[in-house]
Amino acid sequence: MTTMAARDATMFWLSRRTANDVFLLYSFAETDTATDELRAFVAARAARIPDLRIRLQQTPGDLGYPRWVPAEFTSQQFVYHQPDGLSWRALLTDLGELLGTGVVATEYPWRVHVFRAVHGAPRSAEPVVVVVLQLSHALADGTRAAAIARALFGTAVDETVVHSPRADPVDNSTHHLVGPAKTSAQPTESCGQPCGWISGRWHSRVVGVLRFPTQVAATVWRGRAAYLAQRELATRTAAGEVPAATPGFAPCVLNPAAAVGDHTVRMVVVDADALRIPGRTVTVIALTAISCALTDYLAERGEPPQRLGTALPMALATPSAARNNYRGLSIDLRIDEPDLCRRANLIAADIASRRERALNPLLAAQDRVGEVIPAVLAVRDVARADLDNVPAALDGNTVVSSVYRGPADLAFAGAPVLFTGGFPALGSVMHLTHGVHGIGDTVTLSVHSDARVVPDPDRYLELLTESLATVVAAHR
Repeated sequence: MTTMAARDATMFWLSRRTANDVFLLYSFAETDTATDELRAFVAARAARIPDLRIRLQQTPGDLGYPRWVPAEFTSQQFVYHQPDGLSWRALLTDLGELLGTGVVATEYPWRVHVFRAVHGAPRSAEPVVVVVLQLSHALADGTRAAAIARALFGTAVDETVVHSPRADPVDNSTHHLVGPAKTSAQPTESCGQPCGWISGRWHSRVVGVLRFPTQVAATVWRGRAAYLAQRELATRTAAGEVPAATPGFAPCVLNPAAAVGDHTVRMVVVDADALRIPGRTVTVIALTAISCALTDYLAERGEPPQRLGTALPMALATPSAARNNYRGLSIDLRIDEPDLCRRANLIAADIASRRERALNPLLAAQDRVGEVIPAVLAVRDVARADLDNVPAALDGNTVVSSVYRGPADLAFAGAPVLFTGGFPALGSVMHLTHGVHGIGDTVTLSVHSDARVVPDPDRYLELLTESLATVVAAHR
């Protein structure tokens, strides 16, 4: 058993209050393989992947951080959605409903959703199989989730279809609500029995109590170090040695103080070559297009913005015990610059500046405080966090998650992958988010929105598609 990193535990505790699961969509060519065999394929692959053979176990009273304990694949982790033969539009509707759900990591922290014979999908004149991998955010961030999916669908493993005896059938079609798993009244170990649960759980509680004074002392000590580091960072920033922090962005119509309503999803899939411009990253091109689309969309609604920004997660290359190993960058979309080439230059420079500041060692001192805060205090802070009101200044008016998921050498029981997409979670502040995900020679721009805030997602997708073409043309 492994104790969770504090940052991962925070993601789990947040999931009690808001839907924050990670969703990865993969479109594969349709296959003649029976659905039962597809389920067996997933079960066999999952058995070889350590990240898919664990679940979360809490400590009574939150006196210690939760732990990862061994777990086996269960039939509820393969969700076959019926009926077959959905249109792409109908699939997007079902996907929107799915994005409002969450797994319960104490039962299982991941599951796979399968939609068969979907017709009218991008990049294929024939029906496709759409697979959605849903993971607890405590289990993985976007980069780690992509690595898990690559292990699940990678073609390096020698078998293609795994035949196994059929377990008892489970009716988990779309005729029944696919919601969070229910935790049993008496939690069990991975063997499915209460064997050793009482002693094991009480042992962790005792350990948590004994560690509390040490953790408090470490928090105070590291807190002082973080305070001194913060002062030094401010001094170096004032001297021009470190880039200044980005001023916050004022909330706009996309950031109302309201609970999320119905989730809507739209996607546009383009050739990666069309976005490969010398001196530009795909992320910069996408952000520039999003800046144009957002400006035009808000102007059409009679809410022309003066300034817009986005929160951009950046994966960290340094090893970490945390499964969520990234920093959030606050990027100015520079909508005040009409020349799109210059705007792209400014966005690229801002990303570089934000990255430089985010990687400054002085900021690591603040991270080290969070690593030793006693669990009972950390969970209290999450429970008391104000998720209902929008602050006066935001890190961004939207979120853009950009991840390259590698070459197109994935397959589902022998059926090749066609494209992939992803959908950053919505919240009380963010009611419109974007995904930029590439695999092989395709890049997908995904739009995840709250239907009450973006009531016409098709119009926004149209503007985004037009903006992408305009930005690319400006660089030719």
